[in-house]
Amino acid sequence: MSVGCSTVLGMSTAAVLEAVERIDLPDTAAPDDTAAAEDAPTAPTAAAADDVTVRLDETLDWLHSLVSARGVDQGLVSDAARIDRIAVCERLQASLEAVKAVEMVAFAQSQSTEQMRLGVHPRKIGSGIADQIALACKVSPTEGSRRLHVARDLVLDMPHTLDLLATGEIGGWTTRLIVGQLSHLDRATRARLDAELAGKDLGSMGAKQAEAAAKRLAYEADPAAATERAKKARKDRRVTLRPAPDTMSLLTGLLPVEQGVACYAALDAAAKTAKAAGDKRSRGQIMADTLVARLTGQEKAEDTGFEVGVIMPLGALLDPKDPRPAELIGQDLLPADLIRDLIKDAEARCWWRRLFTRPTGDGGQLIVDADKRRRTFASWLAHLIRCRDKVCRDPYCGAPIRHLDHIHRHADGGAATATNGRGVCERGNYIRELPGWTVQIIDTDTHTVEIITPTGHHYRSRPPEPP
Repeated sequence: MSVGCSTVLGMSTAAVLEAVERIDLPDTAAPDDTAAAEDAPTAPTAAAADDVTVRLDETLDWLHSLVSARGVDQGLVSDAARIDRIAVCERLQASLEAVKAVEMVAFAQSQSTEQMRLGVHPRKIGSGIADQIALACKVSPTEGSRRLHVARDLVLDMPHTLDLLATGEIGGWTTRLIVGQLSHLDRATRARLDAELAGKDLGSMGAKQAEAAAKRLAYEADPAAATERAKKARKDRRVTLRPAPDTMSLLTGLLPVEQGVACYAALDAAAKTAKAAGDKRSRGQIMADTLVARLTGQEKAEDTGFEVGVIMPLGALLDPKDPRPAELIGQDLLPADLIRDLIKDAEARCWWRRLFTRPTGDGGQLIVDADKRRRTFASWLAHLIRCRDKVCRDPYCGAPIRHLDHIHRHADGGAATATNGRGVCERGNYIRELPGWTVQIIDTDTHTVEIITPTGHHYRSRPPEPP
């Protein structure tokens, strides 16, 4: 398996080495403990002994005590003082973002050096670094990569903006927007524009104003790079689907601006024509229904043919008084009444597949079997794992399942069974093959899987419980 892992850091091996040499971060270890620090295991217990981590934990406990004591000083503190507290909290939050950025870059440099020492292929240098950051921050790997990219540009090339963030003059979101507008430039140009932006009083601007100022400077500095960036963005056009509240979903198309405008204009024209002919639906409803009908090639939106996986207690299906909800696989919970109506009244060609569960030792439920009709065994097993896991099983990821991974590797004799399988995104499947990563199942009853990262940190996940 291969993947262009240098994109995780956006840096070649030579660039990584250069970055390691360029940045000078404070050493938190005591001078006399140098040898001991080199021999210490890179495990959570070692991290817990770090002075900075201890002080941050103490600060966290103190802040928690303020929340726990809410209302105790009611009437004893003026409203002006409370506004001052809110302002300082905002600055503190920004300062923590700056600290995280410095730590992320230092971690990335150290890990890249370690990967080179272990003989990782140069094309894979940098893989897994953002994933470890994502696990620590409890965000998806994609968001971890995004944060690392911002941190890299900010710490290595934009010291003035970093200082503004560290002192709380600008917030984390404003910083992210500014860095994003300069990310396509070469490092020398980015550093020069950073100095120019520092003189524009960014702290008095709103986030959009600051972004616009950075965008203007970036275009003036290198119009050709701005044009190339726009061309690249057009290559990234895509369509995504995300759950929305109250049984709805968000179908989003990232399109070139002229195509987006043309699509909206066509739907708007269809809505105006229908309303002129006396259609009682709202303009928004007509546009949505027209979008579905035209995309699927049906006469009406309700005629769409599909196969859908529904996880629903048998009693809720048969008993109209049973209030327990059902779930569309990969989407959201739906009221039982709505599901019964869909099954009863659907005009489309719909296939429903039964899924079977068993109780677990801790009182939960686990999907363990599925209706095998219309599938070969291999396809059925893949379908079962996808139904059970719903999204990538890596903690905090939430990406669609692209690969079915053998927890105990197939190359090491792992069997192709539901217990030994887990649904993961493409990235998650590649990352586990890097040195230092371990995946193991620690509880077959609840199908709890544990991931151990190269730093010795442990993260667990289990399938979402069916209704």
